[in-house]
Amino acid sequence: GSSLLTGPEGLMAKERENLKRLKCLRRYRQRYGVEALLHRQLRERRVLATDGAAQQAHTTRSSQRCLAFVDDVRCSNPSLPLTRHCLAHICQDTNQTLFKPCQGSEEVPCNKPVPVSLSEEPCCPLHLRLPPQMYVPEQVLAVPQELGAAPTDLYLSAAELQPTESLPLEFSD
Repeated sequence: GSSLLTGPEGLMAKERENLKRLKCLRRYRQRYGVEALLHRQLRERRVLATDGAAQQAHTTRSSQRCLAFVDDVRCSNPSLPLTRHCLAHICQDTNQTLFKPCQGSEEVPCNKPVPVSLSEEPCCPLHLRLPPQMYVPEQVLAVPQELGAAPTDLYLSAAELQPTESLPLEFSD
């Protein structure tokens, strides 16, 4: 296309019209002047911001630890994403709503954090109460002796199952 844009000499009217359309399409939605300058600056700022944010997020995430203290010693576990506590101490954060402590049972109290689900009282797998068994196996009925011994004359032999000459082969089944 660039060799055609050198000059219109020797071109027919239809070719000149196609050349004009081609030039218009090459300029379509291109930015010029101040708009082009502002767009380039915006694109450069976005690249710097995303590279800087990724670099900063990487360094802060790798050094971010849980803020909880156990016996005056800070927890060394990494924090959960977008939080300041690890999984063991997430319930100490008063602003979070995704975890609740397990209530446990009366004999064994449990404060393990459990994700909130559709149940009203979330429990850890150790204290999960199973629903009652819905399937009750049927009792096996005793078979009377009379039914146990079936007469053998009710069954057909293999010879009787073979197709006969009087019936066509397709009706023999």
